[in-house]
Amino acid sequence: MIKIGIAGLGTVGAGVVRLLNDNAEQIASRVGQAITVAAVSARDSKRVRDCDLSGMSWVDDPLQIPNHPDVDVVIELIGGADGIALQIAEKASAERKPFVTANKALIAKHGAGLAKQFEAASVPLAFEASVAGGIPIIKTIREGLAANRISIVRGILNGTCNYILTRMAADNLGFADALAEAQQRGYAEADPAADIDGHDTANKLAILAALAFGGEPSLATIQIDGIRRVTPLDLQFAAELDCRVKLLGVAHHTSHGLSQRVGASLVPTKSPLANVHGVTNAVMVRGDFVGDVMLEGRGAGAEPTASAVVADIIDIARGVRMPAFGRPAAQLTKTVSVAALPMRYYVRLEVMDKPGVVADISAILRDQSISIESLIQRGRSVTESVPVVMIFHETPADAMRHSIDAIARVATVVEKPCVMPIED
Repeated sequence: MIKIGIAGLGTVGAGVVRLLNDNAEQIASRVGQAITVAAVSARDSKRVRDCDLSGMSWVDDPLQIPNHPDVDVVIELIGGADGIALQIAEKASAERKPFVTANKALIAKHGAGLAKQFEAASVPLAFEASVAGGIPIIKTIREGLAANRISIVRGILNGTCNYILTRMAADNLGFADALAEAQQRGYAEADPAADIDGHDTANKLAILAALAFGGEPSLATIQIDGIRRVTPLDLQFAAELDCRVKLLGVAHHTSHGLSQRVGASLVPTKSPLANVHGVTNAVMVRGDFVGDVMLEGRGAGAEPTASAVVADIIDIARGVRMPAFGRPAAQLTKTVSVAALPMRYYVRLEVMDKPGVVADISAILRDQSISIESLIQRGRSVTESVPVVMIFHETPADAMRHSIDAIARVATVVEKPCVMPIED
């Protein structure tokens, strides 16, 4: 029998308890032994939870879970990159007990160091649930695609943003209204900044890039943007261009280093990623022998995330042992960041409808050697601004950034430009 201890009994923690209780017989038949919860710890012992805790030891201090005498495997579901979550992980390695977490912030920031500690202790570090909920993308990259040279990982890794963009496109909702609806439905936090500003996606991308390309997880090398500036008008223009707007995390391996970015992008409707809607997540991986592989499913919530946590526990119970990032931690390299690859860009400007505006903007673009592929201007107004949309041929990211900074300073440009790469 494998006995686990759970630190953190929120939505996911309760889901893990329910899953192990509800599917106990099936899990035992597949593993060859039972998996039970021996001890749990959370902030409030009196809170009513959606799971049966009978027969489990209650531990007031979650830091005592790793050295609990009845605990064989430590599960951390508290969250946060530092503090108690990191302390529990380090104590588990010191106690030589396997450690399972759904904590993407912890793994993105400390994954390389923790991998070294757990390898030295000769016990597993597992984090399948840290990326894309119930989608087994970590196992797919680390194991199923281990024989391939991977060139690109790109994905919709945040269900909150995908829901907001889906609702904005479907019913012409403004960003604030779509966000409020997501919060009412429980898809967005009261403080949604980590989601809508791209940081949640960046944590997940750092983990996937480390698995795919053999570097240490590195948030510092990711260009991060969110979806705050996307408007229904942008979604309408995207539709005219036969595209949809998605928040993507993209890691592209080059001969010079790794290009990593998070941000709203125009995705052609012919791409499978363009047709992933609502709170669904999806990840595409390109291998040299396998070609393109895409996994799609529920990326968050109690049940799918609990499924991934328990999958890691089952691997541990079966005796599966492998390096956390698919290769020995000592072989993980420092991530070398390179500028984003040249891309086509969509840029929407709000400008005063006066003679010479487009000429002023074109002069700035000419000085950066940026070529316009097409231009769309709507409406006529003497006193109000009008939108101007430009599509650019492939342009280096630095040149585009310098141009946008200069364009934003033009007196007749009345709002900060909305800039999105086109993910061809």
